[in-house]
Amino acid sequence: MDADTGAVSGSGAVSGSDPRLGPLLDHDILKVSYAVLPWILDAYALLPCGGALGRGCGPLVLTAAPGRAAGLRGKRVAVPSERSTAYLLFRLWAAAEVPGGVGEIVVLPFHEIMPAVRDGAVDAGLVIHEARFTYRDYGLHCLADMGEHWENTTGLPIPLGAIVAKRSLGERRLRELADAVRTSVRMAWDDPEASRPYVLEHAQEMDPAVADQHIGLYVNEFTADLGEAGYAAVRGLLTRAAAEGLVPPLGPHALAFPGGA
Repeated sequence: MDADTGAVSGSGAVSGSDPRLGPLLDHDILKVSYAVLPWILDAYALLPCGGALGRGCGPLVLTAAPGRAAGLRGKRVAVPSERSTAYLLFRLWAAAEVPGGVGEIVVLPFHEIMPAVRDGAVDAGLVIHEARFTYRDYGLHCLADMGEHWENTTGLPIPLGAIVAKRSLGERRLRELADAVRTSVRMAWDDPEASRPYVLEHAQEMDPAVADQHIGLYVNEFTADLGEAGYAAVRGLLTRAAAEGLVPPLGPHALAFPGGA
């Protein structure tokens, strides 16, 4: 699963389980969108580290020409998934800013969204990851910043992606895993060149400068530890999304890490 595309797409209908997740749930450890948590927290624990949260790093709504949010009423919008944090942030924004709502939602791989907007296949596109640094290369315009709307509305950081592990591993192994993730993050901070070849091998955007921007924005203090603000952001997003009928509601202790952080 990708941190912000999720692993599945579909109607967005809410139920207590999602059969499309089944094949992925054989793995002990997953990287997921926070949007997926309500469907998997019975079996998986949220690690208090390794995730992607931050400020000024939210998804963008792009259009081929400058415009206003109200102009998206009834329009076709491409999104990377309907089980993604980006999509939840978009739906919360649209509920407040697009009277009458948007039209058809088209699910595309995120690297196909900007070309689709540029070529007129869709009226707007919701983009993530490196696209916030490269959309101008496609001649596109930023209609709205979902992260900016979230931060202005809540004052909280933007929750994007998380690391989860099976609860059946037990408290000791879960704590060891969290410690290993924190150690890995700190080692990467101390010696960024050591991981650079691996990063560039797996990056969608091969420009080293863009990769550095991406890492600098998304790997931060919340990656080392969610902390109070991080947990508040995750619960805030999922609570608001549940109120809009986008995800199932969370239990009061669903985000708690077994054995403490």
